[in-house]
Amino acid sequence: MESQVRGGTRWKRFAVVMVPSVAATAAIGVALAQGALAASFSVSGQQFKVTAKELTGHGFSQYGAYNDGASGRNAVAVSAFTSAEIDKLCQSVVTKVPLLGSITLRLEAGDTSKKQEAVYAEQLYIDVADLQADATFRNIDIGVAAGSIDKGPGQKKAEVDSGRANPGGFAQQADEAVLTDVKQTAWATTAGTFKLSGLHMSLKKGDGEGIECY
Repeated sequence: MESQVRGGTRWKRFAVVMVPSVAATAAIGVALAQGALAASFSVSGQQFKVTAKELTGHGFSQYGAYNDGASGRNAVAVSAFTSAEIDKLCQSVVTKVPLLGSITLRLEAGDTSKKQEAVYAEQLYIDVADLQADATFRNIDIGVAAGSIDKGPGQKKAEVDSGRANPGGFAQQADEAVLTDVKQTAWATTAGTFKLSGLHMSLKKGDGEGIECY
């Protein structure tokens, strides 16, 4: 069975996790090898922007949770993949620096049009705040209990133990998810393995169109 979703979705309410949606992103710098399997951590309080030409995720699940950050508690849709390939990944985050103003840290990798390998991740978890993409799901189950997920890596044990995620809550899962023309914002990403071919990281003064990923 395939389900296709087109257009944009904005997480203004926690109940939006009932809409089939996934996200693609990379952690700035080095992925947290232990984080995807065990850790729950305080997020920075800053969201980051991500674009991708295409994400192909194998073993997908999604459930509702929250994280704690410098800006307070944030409701998120946690998208999880057993493995994923991401073509033409871009990530940017803007930081205010005293005396300098806005500085944008931008990361790019995995552009197959430049004969680079796609970004590859295993045990990938993304705390999503906002997503726009065209998406196709293969063998999707909508409305499963989050604690009964058997496709994808499932809920983080640390989130359940700390009460950040409800094993009886609403979730969805699919054998495969393919997203194209991805634009999203996220609070955090963890992965057991993260391989970035052709990695380019830059710092630019300012923000907005042409400096951030979108």
